[in-house]
Amino acid sequence: MTFSNDINMAAKVNLLGVDFTLTDYDQASDIIIDYAVRRASFAVSALAVHGLVESNRSVSLKEKISKISMVVPDGQPVKWALNFFFKANLKDRVYGPELTVWVLRKANTLGLKVYLYGSTSATLEKFSAFIKHHFPAITIVGTHVDRFREATPEEFISDTEKINASGANIVLVGRGCPRQEVWVSDHLNRVHAPMLAVGAAFDFHAGVLKQAPAWMQKNGLEWLYRLIQEPKRLWRRYLITNSIFIYLIVRKMILG
Repeated sequence: MTFSNDINMAAKVNLLGVDFTLTDYDQASDIIIDYAVRRASFAVSALAVHGLVESNRSVSLKEKISKISMVVPDGQPVKWALNFFFKANLKDRVYGPELTVWVLRKANTLGLKVYLYGSTSATLEKFSAFIKHHFPAITIVGTHVDRFREATPEEFISDTEKINASGANIVLVGRGCPRQEVWVSDHLNRVHAPMLAVGAAFDFHAGVLKQAPAWMQKNGLEWLYRLIQEPKRLWRRYLITNSIFIYLIVRKMILG
């Protein structure tokens, strides 16, 4: 498959009601940087099994995700499904934490400005330190600690104005799925920069959580590693989510 640097030319396919862009790290990050340089509004989601299943359980969430400019296949099972049903020939998933590094690396060469939205103050501090250490030409022009609730209409306007006034070229959003998808969807055409819903990238690059070993990631077992790390928080999500995903995939194989 040949990829284009233009999002309008990149192929999209609909898997279980979500339009995924068939892309790779290099092309996806090039597209994001193009919007970043122009400070043009653009919404990105790295969507794995959890987000895909949640979109099938909520009509309103599916509508929000349908407005996102570029949804990339974050999880290995999503990549496998795209290759199986659409012959996409994707060699790798587009994993949110890794896509973040690709974008930051390219942003660093251009000396762009980055805004961090979401997570806790401690994680934001450590993630900021990670960026400053590895990508010193990037300027972090603002951080916003997550309220862990939805903003009031007044807060929504204030947050948007603050981000735009900062001159940010890129907004990294780490609110957890699916809250971050709702956020980037709601701020599309309001925030003058590409917004990346990259979730666990904040915790991983801040060193708050450890990433799964490469062999587990490659074989679609990252969920198991994260479950071992946070069993009380994640056991219900993975038990229900993975079961529903398998059901939806089997149904699609039978019914088309």
